[in-house]
Amino acid sequence: QTTTLIGLLKTARLLRLVRVARKLDRYSEYGAAVLFLLMCTFALIAHWLACIWYAIGNVEGQRIGWLHSLGDQIGKPLNASDPRHGPSIKDKYVTALYFTFSSLTSVGFGNVSPNTNSEKIFSICVMLIGSLMYASIFGNVSAIIQRLYSGTARYHTQMLRVREFIRFHQIPNPLRQRLEEYFQHAWSYTNGIDMNAVLKGFPECLQADICLHLNRSLLQNCRPFKGATKGCLRALAMKFKTTHAPPGDTLVHAGDVLTALYFISRGSIEILRGDVVVAILGKNDIFGEPLNLYARPGKSNADVRALTYCDLHKIHREDLLEVLDMYPEFSDHFWSSLEITFNLRDTNMIPGSPGSDELDGGFNRLRKRKLSFRRRTEKGEAGGARAGGRGPGAAVTPGLRPPSDAANAGEVRSATKALRPGRSLQAPGAPRGPAEWEPCHSSSPSSSPSSDEDEPP
Repeated sequence: QTTTLIGLLKTARLLRLVRVARKLDRYSEYGAAVLFLLMCTFALIAHWLACIWYAIGNVEGQRIGWLHSLGDQIGKPLNASDPRHGPSIKDKYVTALYFTFSSLTSVGFGNVSPNTNSEKIFSICVMLIGSLMYASIFGNVSAIIQRLYSGTARYHTQMLRVREFIRFHQIPNPLRQRLEEYFQHAWSYTNGIDMNAVLKGFPECLQADICLHLNRSLLQNCRPFKGATKGCLRALAMKFKTTHAPPGDTLVHAGDVLTALYFISRGSIEILRGDVVVAILGKNDIFGEPLNLYARPGKSNADVRALTYCDLHKIHREDLLEVLDMYPEFSDHFWSSLEITFNLRDTNMIPGSPGSDELDGGFNRLRKRKLSFRRRTEKGEAGGARAGGRGPGAAVTPGLRPPSDAANAGEVRSATKALRPGRSLQAPGAPRGPAEWEPCHSSSPSSSPSSDEDEPP
């Protein structure tokens, strides 16, 4: 009744909603926030339609309109000559809002029904708007709710696969419990996110920055890594793998090949030989083997088992040596400051390793036996003359090879390379290329060091 043309022009302020909508884009990634905004939008549209519904009934003023029907239902007949009689403004607004909500969400219940032509036309428009809102707003609501519970659905799907695997392969009960407990523990840490799959979608420079952030506590607090350049730390961070272990989980079994070096960042573990606990390690402790002292990986002499929930950083032997080869200026500092808390290497199981009883015994004899070979007997006197009168079974000094016997030369070369550094069996001054046969005064190999002695293990 009090609406004027100037008042209608004020509706242009509704254009500010466009500015608000642009600012709301930043919250689009949060499902709960989007759900709340959609419900607010639905309520605002219902409010606007309720105002139009009241205006239609108030302008027409017919006896069959919805306002007169409302007054008759609540016992307050509408009297046009006396505005004090009839339904209150509160009753009118609530009834109009109820009608628009019921029309937008369904086809209405009929207790508030359109009677005049104008009311019926408006009701048809409300039904069309309601169908479009169902397709847009409520469709997004369903997708948001599914996204909120997508993590739970993925967990149950993966758990079902694990149980089907256990049932199909008939895994025994103790191992089955370990599988399920590890899956639940790993899911609680990673939430089902495969970090390697995520990192593959980024360039290598960004992968290095992410890995440097994930391993920052280890690289900053561990003494062997202090003083390294930024490039060296980035290269090391790319090689580290994070391992989570629940209580009772065995990380290394006795007899396993030691292929990695482990750094404990959280929790405690125990070292067992049989049923005897020989050591308990905690945060900032290191276990494995000194990689710089051995040319090949050894075997573990004990079991390593987690006592509590543990977080460990491990780096494989080949990866660590590769990075240190690229940064030789840091390599000396790393090996000098590296203090392994517990050395797992079993020297008695590896022949030829430092501390083994077979250092100068059967191991070297086995190697020397591999180096010996039998010269092929050539037909005719020419073959015997080339051999310098030596018998077919005479031993040849390793490192000297006939030009015609390429296969035996390859055998000598491969066997010599297999020797440990400092134990070369090549005679001093022996030529590496094709050479003529020379008389040998001794069939035993010389123990003098060769050029292989300078090569790193």
